[in-house]
Amino acid sequence: MQVFGQTVDDETRCVHYRTPADIVAIKFACCGRFYPCFLCHTAGEMHPARQWPASEWSEPAILCGACQGTLSITDYRQVTRCPHCSAPFNDGCRAHAHLYFEVPAPTA
Repeated sequence: MQVFGQTVDDETRCVHYRTPADIVAIKFACCGRFYPCFLCHTAGEMHPARQWPASEWSEPAILCGACQGTLSITDYRQVTRCPHCSAPFNDGCRAHAHLYFEVPAPTA
């Protein structure tokens, strides 16, 4: 699976997010391309990002950089580790969910 953007390793970490747990790439609903983060998408595309509507959360749109396994959006939103290889995901990504999925934006 090709991951676009400013990746820094083969586990999908990018110049913006590169902690040991930053191993997820997300297929963007607007272009069907996997990017490590919304900043990489903004830098790499000429169109605005479109969030996944809840009606399409069964789409395998999440890529684990550790094992290259894919998850549906629904499954990804329910776990803290990859169900295929048990690699931990960055729990802080939940704060950015509204950038990828149609969910309420976090309040301050």
